[in-house]
Amino acid sequence: MNPDPEILIKLANTRMPFGKYKNRFLVDLPEPYVIWLSHKGFPKGELGDMLAMVYEIKVNGLEYLFKPLRKKI
Repeated sequence: MNPDPEILIKLANTRMPFGKYKNRFLVDLPEPYVIWLSHKGFPKGELGDMLAMVYEIKVNGLEYLFKPLRKKI
């Protein structure tokens, strides 16, 4: 299975919309927080799907792959 580049770019540039880490890039969320969310249950919808992807990225140590995909803001 090949990941969709558009999804990866969107994931690299999406910010957390609420909570303590509001406005932080999803891929920059602290790993303990993402693990806590995974145990609590990710929200429904696209945000939940993206957070589940972030969880897999974090537990596999792949965060560095997203830095080149970020838009220069």
